[in-house]
Amino acid sequence: MLKKISVDHLVLGMHLHEFCGSWMEHPFWRTKFVLKDPADLVSIRASSIKEVWIDVSKGLDAEIGVSQEASEAEVERELGEAAMAAAPAAQKKTSMRDEAARAARICAKAKQAVVSMFQEARMGNAILAEDCAPLVEEISNSVARNPGALISLARLKTADDYTYMHSVAVCALMIALARQLDLDEQQTRSAGLAGLLHDLGKAMVPNAILNKPGKLTDEEFDIIKEHPALGHAALLEGSGANELVLDVCLHHHEKVDGSGYPHRLKSDEISLFAKMGAVCDVYDAITSNRPYKSGWDPAESLRKMAEWSKGHFDETIFQAFVKSVGIYPVGSLVRLETGRLGVVTEQSEKSLLAPRVKVFFSIKSNVRIRPEEIDLSHPATRDKIVGREDPAKWNIPDLDELWAGAGNLPA
Repeated sequence: MLKKISVDHLVLGMHLHEFCGSWMEHPFWRTKFVLKDPADLVSIRASSIKEVWIDVSKGLDAEIGVSQEASEAEVERELGEAAMAAAPAAQKKTSMRDEAARAARICAKAKQAVVSMFQEARMGNAILAEDCAPLVEEISNSVARNPGALISLARLKTADDYTYMHSVAVCALMIALARQLDLDEQQTRSAGLAGLLHDLGKAMVPNAILNKPGKLTDEEFDIIKEHPALGHAALLEGSGANELVLDVCLHHHEKVDGSGYPHRLKSDEISLFAKMGAVCDVYDAITSNRPYKSGWDPAESLRKMAEWSKGHFDETIFQAFVKSVGIYPVGSLVRLETGRLGVVTEQSEKSLLAPRVKVFFSIKSNVRIRPEEIDLSHPATRDKIVGREDPAKWNIPDLDELWAGAGNLPA
């Protein structure tokens, strides 16, 4: 039997079933667990959550007269109705500027969630994939409101954060790609969950290898190559991971020419979702700062991936991916016909070649100019992009601040 109680009536030994409120409002990455740590009790009461559902069959009961009883089906219906009521507002289209701050908060909490999940996996605890659903929901809603915001902010990870934020970024990229491919909402959420869990096996790889600043030895790379099978096994030991999620975890390093791992699958032997995972995984990897190299410019990364696409990726999937992030993704440094440099701040629904750009540098005068945002798709705009530029060539240290805003950059 489930009972709803005030957080003031929570005591150690109770089994938390669900928080009454948004996933962003409570301090945990999952909800279903026995309350054992006094610090957790303090954190719950310090949050904005006022009520919780407890499962008295799995933990201590509440005092008589302080609870509202319900069956699990009734609770799920209540929570589902609340989510449906909030859905229109949660997925209303917003600008990059409006979504960036919210996406930054989601990224921060998502990183904490993935860190906790990996720690539990390292300790041998079963991973309940269904506990990740609220996180996938938050990421999905942010991508629906503005795809570029969370995807681009998740790319701005430090080398130390890479393993964790990579999972968040691939989740968001998988959701955006699934929508570009017109997959249904259930498949889209599963694709997002697959992206979030695809690298779970790295929790079992020594940090000395994961974070090694130099080139890996053959023996170390062989250990890295075990992570898909390790993650797949961990998900099988837990619960809530469907066949799609399991497949992406095991096969996101397969390549269409058969040169991937762990099973050297070729072309049609690789599922649609594993092919999606391969593209999203590589894009975030090469655009991110890693322990052994700095990330490439987003537009340059797409150019390189296009060169590899015949051997590495399914070309139809790759083309859909480019449409989902843009030919010049957010954060790309571009040269305009008027002789100015600008950074892409947002995609245009009208043309992949005409995003919104913040211009800030005059090539002719070789000086910074007052930043100005231009919508290249607007009929009155006479400027256009003539090519990509290498940020290193121009020595622009604050490129990310120009498009994201300093307050939204990862701490």
